[in-house]
Amino acid sequence: MHVAPNEGTTPAMSTGRTDTRETGTGNTPRGTGGINTYKGEERALRADRLGTPGLLLSVLAASAPLMVVAGVMPTVFGVMGIVGQPLLYVILGIVLMLFSVGYAEMSRHVHNAGAFYAYIARGLGPTAGAGASLVALVAYSAMQVGIYGILGFEVSGLFATYLDIELQWWIASLAAVAVVGVLGWLKIDLNAKVLGVLLVIECALVVIFDIAAVGKPGPEGLSLHAFNPETLTGAGLGTALCFCIAAFVGFEQAPVYAEETSRPQIVVSRVMFLAVGYASLFLAVSSWALTVAAGPGFIADTSLKEGPGMLFGLTEERLGATFTDVLHVLFVTGMFAALLSFHNVVARYAFAMGREGLLPAAFGRTNKTSGAPATGSVLQSAVSAVVVLAFALTDDKPVGDPTAPVLHLFTWMGNVGALGVIVLMAAASFAVIAFFVRRGAGRAQAARLVCSALAGIALLSIAVFTVRDFDVLVGSGPGSVLNWLLPGVIVLALVGGLVYGAVLRSTKPEVHARIGLGNEAFQLEKAAEDTGTAPH
Repeated sequence: MHVAPNEGTTPAMSTGRTDTRETGTGNTPRGTGGINTYKGEERALRADRLGTPGLLLSVLAASAPLMVVAGVMPTVFGVMGIVGQPLLYVILGIVLMLFSVGYAEMSRHVHNAGAFYAYIARGLGPTAGAGASLVALVAYSAMQVGIYGILGFEVSGLFATYLDIELQWWIASLAAVAVVGVLGWLKIDLNAKVLGVLLVIECALVVIFDIAAVGKPGPEGLSLHAFNPETLTGAGLGTALCFCIAAFVGFEQAPVYAEETSRPQIVVSRVMFLAVGYASLFLAVSSWALTVAAGPGFIADTSLKEGPGMLFGLTEERLGATFTDVLHVLFVTGMFAALLSFHNVVARYAFAMGREGLLPAAFGRTNKTSGAPATGSVLQSAVSAVVVLAFALTDDKPVGDPTAPVLHLFTWMGNVGALGVIVLMAAASFAVIAFFVRRGAGRAQAARLVCSALAGIALLSIAVFTVRDFDVLVGSGPGSVLNWLLPGVIVLALVGGLVYGAVLRSTKPEVHARIGLGNEAFQLEKAAEDTGTAPH
């Protein structure tokens, strides 16, 4: 049948079972906490499974705070020479708050597990949504697969240090792929509990270090020099912006779980603001604590020399060997929590795409036992295993060498994913503007649309800086084929998705028309069948 509702509008209809007319707070049926679908449970994610605490912990876990403090921060200090990293987190926090203003308002009107691409489809049209869907799938998959590399390397190091056992990094990585794949089949409630416990412990230990650093500062004393705007000058600023914005990734995943939350029109937006605010404060304070512990004048050289080992060296000086050993273990469990979070997001994007016909129909069905998007979970596990094996087969270095797992797998995939997410956020900002203007709500939403415009311009600028300085991001050097090949993955995904969307518009207009509509598309079909207006 052909269903072609007006883009950017929410139709009023009745399925014959539940009133699904516009309520002003989204497409949630009155009297229920979830999203109704006549197709049955296999076409819908289980509603009312997440409240504010569970959703907040799930999205924050994706940022892997300890991995950022131990891995990202020393890179920005040392490789890029940006001493004012704490100030960058404050600035980016403001940019992402501006982004969240419009994005959160959009989440009140559109509940769809394909959040980014659904919003872009509703604002910029289904063809743009198809392009965004493929970018989202590739970007989040790349970020997750990259973490398997550094996790495998760290586990290998733990085995060598504490058990005197030589373990290839890829063995640990593949074991993690298997465990994450199994958890992907389980209830999101269980995953939220796992993520929550790991995240709380991880953040608590970092806060203890922050307090210890302030209590026992380095050679330059308790200095606020890192918040001086003059510290942001330098050729590495563009790449530092990409690295630092990647540390926030996770907050924008909240709408992905909208169909599984209680009161999504309230919970999703609340979680996004809490996540951005917390991340900005946590990252700014923690990076400042590093400058205090090492000294602003020494932080760049120390970071360049010691890398991730800098944090553990500073903690051992102040808190002892036992605390540092625990921190090493939490470093690994924090990355595992991030893997779980990204896995859940990728699986839900695949589910949303399958439900709307962008992927085979099997992806649009959930596990009958747990309600999890099972086929998407299996796809992500398979992709992860293949990529890890590909890097393992090309690794000719001795055990303990970080080249393949960290410098290649983690760095390459992580930055490809970060670029994709930045592009999606920029596009979503402009989609929010188009969505409300086309609904005739431009004047009523003027303040939010101004925030979205400012955020979109800032994010687009960061994306340009990222592509320009990609050689610094991946350490490939000028003239390397990687400088265009890796960003080209995102460009290829975008172009391929746009072409796919255009083909669908010509060959399968009914599929094209429901891109971004989620369960609402099935309600439209049912309403058409009930009124006898659907063609046969």
